[in-house]
Amino acid sequence: MGKALFVMEKPSVAMDYYNILKIEGRRQDGYIEGDKAIFTWCVGHMVTMSYPEKYDEKLKFWNLEQLPFLPKEYLYEVIPSVSKQFEIVKGLLNREDVDKVYVCTDSGREGEYIYRLVDHMAGNPKKEKFRVWIDSQTEEEIKRGIKEAKPLEYYDSLGSSAYLRAKEDYLLGINFSRLLTLIYARNLGTVLKEDRVVIAVGRVMTCVLAMVVDKEREIREFVKTPFFKVNSNFLLNDAELNLEWKVYEGSTYFNSPFLYNETGFKERKTAEELINRLNSFEEGEIVEVKKTKETKNPPLLFNLAELQNECTKKFKISPDETLGIAQKLYEKKMLTYPRTDARVLSKAVAKDIGKNLSALYKNHPETWCKEYLKKISENKWSQNLVKSKYVDDSKITDHYAIIPTGEYNASGLTSLEQEVYELVIRRFLSIFFPPAKYNKTNLTVEVDRERFNFTKKILVEKGYLEILGKESQEEKELDITQLKKGKKLPLKDLNIKEGETTPPKRYTTGSIIIAMENAGKLIEDDELREQIKGSGIGTSATRAEIIKKLIRIEYLTSNNKTQILTPTKKGEMIYEVIKASIPSLLNPTLTASWEKGLGMVYSKEIAADEFMEKLEKYTENNISKVIQYRNNILYKINTNLLRVKKCYENN
Repeated sequence: MGKALFVMEKPSVAMDYYNILKIEGRRQDGYIEGDKAIFTWCVGHMVTMSYPEKYDEKLKFWNLEQLPFLPKEYLYEVIPSVSKQFEIVKGLLNREDVDKVYVCTDSGREGEYIYRLVDHMAGNPKKEKFRVWIDSQTEEEIKRGIKEAKPLEYYDSLGSSAYLRAKEDYLLGINFSRLLTLIYARNLGTVLKEDRVVIAVGRVMTCVLAMVVDKEREIREFVKTPFFKVNSNFLLNDAELNLEWKVYEGSTYFNSPFLYNETGFKERKTAEELINRLNSFEEGEIVEVKKTKETKNPPLLFNLAELQNECTKKFKISPDETLGIAQKLYEKKMLTYPRTDARVLSKAVAKDIGKNLSALYKNHPETWCKEYLKKISENKWSQNLVKSKYVDDSKITDHYAIIPTGEYNASGLTSLEQEVYELVIRRFLSIFFPPAKYNKTNLTVEVDRERFNFTKKILVEKGYLEILGKESQEEKELDITQLKKGKKLPLKDLNIKEGETTPPKRYTTGSIIIAMENAGKLIEDDELREQIKGSGIGTSATRAEIIKKLIRIEYLTSNNKTQILTPTKKGEMIYEVIKASIPSLLNPTLTASWEKGLGMVYSKEIAADEFMEKLEKYTENNISKVIQYRNNILYKINTNLLRVKKCYENN
């Protein structure tokens, strides 16, 4: 009987498997070998796609006549810096005494791609190959993953989508970067006063650049508009009630052109006229008193995008830093797999959630955590989790939401890493708590056919807010027992409150992740975001790296303190070149549709060949169009580049 070979992404993970399976063995150079099994590792990506010159030496020199570059067969090569470890893995895959291979790279498209490239470059050795698919690095989950490992071919469609994603990025990057650089880089260089300018184009990268530039232009072109509101103070015993004027059908100003909106006027003069008219009245009459109750449920669990956005807001760190921390916590077995788009749990996990809660109570040292867990247990709040909105198999593709496993290993963790871990625990535990409850009071007072409104919302039961630490301040509830319809209230005074419209907010490195997840829409409301969620731009595994690259190549800048993103002059000029030549690259909806297509390949809704055919046709058509209309496009670009230059000079 031959040996089983386990292939991981990192040596630390290989050691975990080795220790869990309790196999006697010795550490060798690049692997651990025992009587029954061998454990080895990749070191991240070990194989990459070859540059065009590997196909033909002439392609080393950029030339329009050589475009489009569409290989019939794609070439790959081992990354020189990791060639030694690759040769070790290759040798083990081809050993005669190895008859089974367990693929234990990260359970996702990227992890699948890492192994399949190695397997391809090793000659696709004829062995029994199994895929270990796990959601955390705990002993129980690893054992389950090995026991339930499916044949590798079960994941062939995932492998196909991984290859296609790489080919798509490669084709669009190589072809369009060369095309636009050859035609327009000289003009761009002249305006930027740079000798060598390369116009870097990327399927997702270019679209993200456009989102930031478009937002900056919205802000730049924004004109503040003043507005004027009329407020009133009515007396209730010793208290003052501040009410705001609001137009309604019976008002003198109903459908008036002087209105800015339903609560304000365009000009101070109109507000003054209203006050002058009402100043002759000493009291107002209550025409409506309404008291309602509101409930607010805990937010959905974290996926990677939500965690990145929250960490940017709370700790002012980049999405890349958040991913690094989440990955470390995953490898320390404290969190489940971080590169997930799901914000819910599967039914299978929900039915067994008691194990996570018990382990957390046993292992977590902090008193606050144990107290919340005790509350959940005493009130039996975890019993109906399966029937809640936090469990939905239809909203899970590869992995469920990020939650704590229950294991705890704080050694080597920084204070920031501890804080991120606590953030995930609090979000997880909050879903078991009851909703927050509010009492809401609406009061309407009328003076000479004009109405003033008052709304007060009081938190009466904290519910889950107790654990998330939001809105927990105590407020005195308004006593409305004396407020009845028809009652008169003395009018103390009227005043004008002046305001002005504010420009849109710039993206942060965190909020743009949310916008990318929602195909270019920055939706602030948590529940609405989940309802309309569709195919996003990029994936949870790649978004942080894309933002990082745009900053590295100086198309965007990020403020280290605030994490606010702004375009550079160069980035905005690159945007102009692409907008005039291949504008579809800037369209979030189109970019998201490519990502959706990759998902359809994975789910076997379309064939890989069909996707590839559309990709090649898109590449060919755009190259042909740009070359044909290059002079017209050039004139437009030159005009716009000068406009951008002037804008930056003036600022």
